[in-house]
Amino acid sequence: MIETAQASEAHRSNGRIYLDKQSPAAYQALVRTADTVRATAAEAGLDRILVELVNLRVSQLNGCAFCLDVHTRAALRAGETTRRLGVLAAWRDTELFTARERASLALAEATTHPADALAQERAYAEAGQVLNDDEISAVVWVAIAINAFNRVSILSKHPVREASARS
Repeated sequence: MIETAQASEAHRSNGRIYLDKQSPAAYQALVRTADTVRATAAEAGLDRILVELVNLRVSQLNGCAFCLDVHTRAALRAGETTRRLGVLAAWRDTELFTARERASLALAEATTHPADALAQERAYAEAGQVLNDDEISAVVWVAIAINAFNRVSILSKHPVREASARS
């Protein structure tokens, strides 16, 4: 069914279509995929903080303000510290992250920038030293899922609202 112009305007902001509102069935399929990925990560033994670090690092690389806001709050709820969140963009230059986290962050970066074959090879080699195959697969799937959500939010220009507006 074709929507009227007035109804369609409800699915827009800043001149962009809210993809999640305009095509809710496609968006719900992405949400179901993310739910499956979250379960896969838990089954592989990845804790919530590690998953949120991957979500945040990928969102930093993609410049997705909306997802950065959502996943910063999720990481804090999971017990992550503001100190580590503050230096996440420079994780290679600090000793605040475990070998497991570092391997996961490198894999997430390689997944986000797949054209860098050398970085991919290094990331997989490092990951293979500290993560098992289920964990490697789960980290890559988490990165794939958040990359998809980043695209939806960036292309829709989802706004980051004041805290009082979210309450």
